[in-house]
Amino acid sequence: MILFVLQLNIKLGEAMRLILLGPPGAGKGTQATFIAEYFKIPKISTGDMLRNSLNNGDPFNLKSTMNSGKLIPDEVIINIVSHRLNSSDCINGYLLDGFPRTIPQAEALKNNLIKLDYVIELDVPDKNIIERMSGRRLHPSSGRIYHVCFNPPKIENVDDFTGESLIQRDDDSEETIRKRLLTYYKNTQPLIEYYSSLSKLNPYLAPKFFKVLGTGSIEKVKNRLLNIIKI
Repeated sequence: MILFVLQLNIKLGEAMRLILLGPPGAGKGTQATFIAEYFKIPKISTGDMLRNSLNNGDPFNLKSTMNSGKLIPDEVIINIVSHRLNSSDCINGYLLDGFPRTIPQAEALKNNLIKLDYVIELDVPDKNIIERMSGRRLHPSSGRIYHVCFNPPKIENVDDFTGESLIQRDDDSEETIRKRLLTYYKNTQPLIEYYSSLSKLNPYLAPKFFKVLGTGSIEKVKNRLLNIIKI
């Protein structure tokens, strides 16, 4: 998640392989999509890879593991990731979305010689995340989403088009958001410290680590990212 003083100078044609980290509600998904489109690299999530494996003959025998209620072992995930990153669309780079989530997974990436160039942390204070997420209101039948501050309906808690009531999803309650943030910091903060330390200890071989402020408009955050990721 903040201070950046260096710029990454990516030469034309050079591969770009990175991880974008950030707490829930930080806008990570929006910015990950932007980076992937801008640099014409695939955005790869473990969820997508697992679904693709299940739908293509289940070569890693995921169904039996999932049916038994067990977590998929890190070594299996790494095999799936390695297989995916050998695809032709990854020649010019890739953006890993949602992986690694733990230090053992990060170590497994390194030990399996899976290349990473940059780790970028999208930093948003908790109070901003709570405001963003707890202020969302949903029109259930259409899926339209409003925000009490940033995109309010014309009439409070009423859909603009149907006049029907809006709801707040359970996932958007302040209590739930705070629990999700605690889980994130417990599981991911050590990973951030791992990559930050690795970058300082071995700046030539380790992926470069940067924090980027994620508050403000989507365009402002995009510009901050482009200020440190330039061709």
